[in-house]
Amino acid sequence: MASSIKIIGIGDNGKESLLPIYEKWIYESELLLGGERQLAFFPDYEGEKIVIKNGLSKLVNQLSNEKRNTVILASGDPLFFGIGSYLASKLHNVEIFPYLSSIQLAFAKIGERWHDAKFISLHGRSIKGLAQKIDGEDKVAILTDEENNPALIAKYLLNFGISEYEAFVCEHLGGEKERCRKMTIEEMADEQFLPLNIVILKKVSNSPDWPLGIEDEEFFQRKPDKGLITKKEIRTLSLAALKIKKDSVVWDIGTCTGSVAIEAARIAKDGAVFAIEKNEKDLENCYENMKKFRADFTVIHGKAPDGLEQFSDPDAVFIGGTAGNIDAIIDICAGRLRKNGRIVLNAATIETLSKAVECLKRNQFHVEITLVQISKSKPILDLTRFEALNPIYIITASKN
Repeated sequence: MASSIKIIGIGDNGKESLLPIYEKWIYESELLLGGERQLAFFPDYEGEKIVIKNGLSKLVNQLSNEKRNTVILASGDPLFFGIGSYLASKLHNVEIFPYLSSIQLAFAKIGERWHDAKFISLHGRSIKGLAQKIDGEDKVAILTDEENNPALIAKYLLNFGISEYEAFVCEHLGGEKERCRKMTIEEMADEQFLPLNIVILKKVSNSPDWPLGIEDEEFFQRKPDKGLITKKEIRTLSLAALKIKKDSVVWDIGTCTGSVAIEAARIAKDGAVFAIEKNEKDLENCYENMKKFRADFTVIHGKAPDGLEQFSDPDAVFIGGTAGNIDAIIDICAGRLRKNGRIVLNAATIETLSKAVECLKRNQFHVEITLVQISKSKPILDLTRFEALNPIYIITASKN
């Protein structure tokens, strides 16, 4: 039977951060695991030391058969973006004893409450999607790493026009090198920082307000014929049909200006959006719109279905354009779609409608079709008339 495993949180000041009983447990143990920095606080430890690196599943396998009295050292609170919750979910014999998290220490240093902040970890993670996570939040705490350091984060934010925050960067909290500084985003982009740090952003001026259903005129777009864009009314109905959640993975095939992908990314802030477009000029507009509307997602230049293999399996797929490859596109989407996922396709012709429905049914989808015929008011002298938009078929497909 495996022995008990104690996970003990420790600060940057080493043994000074530990209760006497915690230190006693460490020295009484036979196996001590942790990062190199944590293990270095115990040069006189007489048992075996193991440095934890990547590959926690391998660590779980090792610990599940471990008979020795074991202690794992973790930075701060092991349950706050740490290894504590993962190990506790995989092993039944885990006890957790947290120290103050770096978040608590940082907010204490700047004298700010932290229960109303948004917490984001970039430690060992991609910065992709950070723009929509931060946009509009009043207070944000970001856990960094050597790659995603404060200067890189600042440059990233400025690329999306996010400068309405003042920044606090707290380094080596609790340690001998501790330092906390307040600065603008622009100043943070040009500074250098010690490797262990946390960034807090506090909004000091208004953010742009882009509610669902962004007006068509707000998008950068080609305009040979009233704009090659999924119109606001069709876009909002299509987004509703996709049933996107906060953590959804969404595909936008034939993204053009990026209007659907942008609105999807602003909904699925904790998910991911992948888009593809064959026209280079439209792609340039898409990039400009991503910056304007603070939506950071993956977009590639290509003609679907080529390129879709680069995307993660989707929860929702929007097909705005197929360039004649509708059968191949739907077949691939049907094979990759996650459980309870949806495909929504816009068709402007009855030929496209017929072909799409036939292919979807062949792939065992339940299909619903909505014909949308919209007219918008137009002034004529001091009177008002209505001008019709092109009728659009919204095809919604879900698995039976």
